[in-house]
This record gives sequence, C-alpha cells and structure tokens, in this order.
Amino acid sequence: MNIKPKVFWIVLVALTSCQPVKEFKTAGSIERLDPALDQIISPGARVEVISRGYDWSEGPVWVAPQKMLLFSDVPKNTIYKWTEEKGAEVYLSPSGYTGTIPRGGEPGSNGLLVDKNGTLIVCQHGDRRVATMDASLTDPKPVFKTLADNYRGKKFDSPNDVTIDRKGNLYFTDPPYGLVNHKKDSTKEAPYQGVYKITPGGKVILLIDTLTRPNGIALSPDEHYLYVANSDREKSRWYRYELGDTAVISGKVFYDVTADSQNGAPDGMKVDKTGTVFATGPGGVLIFNPEGKLLGKIKLPQPTANCGFNEDEKTLYITSDSVVLRLKMR
Repeated sequence: MNIKPKVFWIVLVALTSCQPVKEFKTAGSIERLDPALDQIISPGARVEVISRGYDWSEGPVWVAPQKMLLFSDVPKNTIYKWTEEKGAEVYLSPSGYTGTIPRGGEPGSNGLLVDKNGTLIVCQHGDRRVATMDASLTDPKPVFKTLADNYRGKKFDSPNDVTIDRKGNLYFTDPPYGLVNHKKDSTKEAPYQGVYKITPGGKVILLIDTLTRPNGIALSPDEHYLYVANSDREKSRWYRYELGDTAVISGKVFYDVTADSQNGAPDGMKVDKTGTVFATGPGGVLIFNPEGKLLGKIKLPQPTANCGFNEDEKTLYITSDSVVLRLKMR
C-alpha cells in the first residue's frame, strides 16, 4: 500500500540508486515505552539502511537456505533480492502484472511468502490474484500458477498481504490499492473489501467483509488468532479474530491509532514465536505484547510498509518507502 502521510520528514539517508550500502548508515531511533522491550531489542541497537532507491518497498521475506531477502517494489512491478555480499539485485520482473496493456497505479507484487516446500507465493496487484512462481528460488522466472483469483465468480481487487498456517492454509487481504482508481475503479467487482482463506485443496473462503481497508495480516503462534490491519485513516486499527475451521468466531480491536493517523496508517505486520506483534503504522514499527500493550516503537523517518524476520527471529527487516532497513535485535 502506498499511502504517504502529509507531513515532511527529515530523511536521514541520501536516496540515490538501488545500490548496496557498503558501510551501513543508520536511520531512526528506538522509543522504549516499557521495560519489557529490553528483552526484545537490546539497548544500543541501531536501525541500518541496507538498500535504497525504491518507489515503494514492500513484502520482505527472508529465505534462509540462500541467505537472501526478497522484497517487492510495487510501482516498479519488480521483486528484488538482497544479500550481504552483493546488496540488492533484480530478482523477478514482472512480478505482479504480466499483461501487455500499459497501466498505471501500483501493478506489481506486494506481499511475499515462501512455504515449507520452498515455493514463492506472491500477492499480485496487477493480475489480481494470489499465485506461485512456477520456478525454483535459485532460478527465478516470471511464470506463475494461480492459486486463487476470484470468490464466487467475482475477481479480487488486488491481493495485498498473505500468511500461512502449519496445515498449508493461506490467509490474505484484498484491499483496492492495486486498482488504478482504487475503490471507485470501474473494474472492481466485489462490493466489499475481503479477508480470505485458501485451503490446500484450493477452496476460497470469505472470512471477513466488514473492514474498509484490510491490509497487513498475521497469525498468532498457536494459530488460534488472526491479526488484520485496517489502513483506513478514519478507522486506523489492528483487529484480532478468533479462528474456526471455516469462519471467524469472534473479533475485537487489538489497538487503535486513528488519533495518530496523520502520521501513517496500519500496514504490514509479523508475529514472533513468543506472540510479540511487530506492526508497521504511524511513525514506524509499533511493538505490542500479546495482550495489546504497546512496548515501544522503531521510529523511522519515512512511511513504513512491512517487516519480516530472519530464521531465528533475531533480525528484523523493514521496508520503509524508498529504503530497506535491518535491525539486529536480541
């Protein structure tokens, strides 16, 4: 999602081309609101700028076997690969829109996921589907297989973010940001914005149709709860839903930042194995305990889209507008 707050930030790094940063500069700061944050982020930890020069960076996913970070640049319709040795390189293009008719807006891939079989799962704005890359991670090709592109015959708007449970069920959000005219786009087919589940057998289940702008999505460690960010500036909230097999049992507001929405709206999120929630939103990344208490913030100078962990959850990667960041935590 590319919604930039109407404020002027002091950018702490020079934004040039998409080149590796040999000596990592730093940006932002850590705001500690509760002593419990010291168990998550060590005092003195710094946010490093590892790459820069993007239109809108999104969907970071760490691929441990190749020791690489994949992330989307949504307007550029490209997935990039970052490694410590080579910095950022083009990994896959096109990534989200494979049509031949030129179009504007945000056509590229957004949320990314690698499943236990090493398959890259892609939320594709332009093609309006959740798909897999039909190629190996080490030899990427812009060839895709559709997992789902509609619900009961109505095409999705623009699948945005995705998560997966241990049984292989996919959960994803479908806001209108990838449509050229968003909610008013003439090609929009569903009368709502949905949160969906795709079973391993390919069945699509509508879980939620009451959110105005569903965006980031994550599961609790026990997979009993589904977290969903709503990026509507008038209803800037994170929600937590109790899950059943085929439906949402109940839901409630997890945290509300509507009063601070001029500084950004809820976007991508991740939940670690302890249940700690890392959620991008106003001013950077907000960190909550499982009960919804705000422990602190990773304060950043640019609008922040999403985040993701490495394999041991000791490093957090953050996509923040034109830059990609790294925070070594515990």
